[in-house]
Amino acid sequence: MGSDTRDKTLLRDSQWGFIFVLAYIGAAIYFISSSDGSFWAGILGLLQAIVWPVYVVYYVLLGFGA
Repeated sequence: MGSDTRDKTLLRDSQWGFIFVLAYIGAAIYFISSSDGSFWAGILGLLQAIVWPVYVVYYVLLGFGA
């Protein structure tokens, strides 16, 4: 009975996981394509793809004048 509840939770949360993976892949493509093409710029692009929501929150807060 306890495993049924856990299975339902995983199914419900798996939709957001898929969306986050798609967002990461899209951000990685964007940041890597805007780099100069060197190896370390590609690595930096992958790291920026991980933390891009931080940039969004920062600029939204700046827009609000916070």
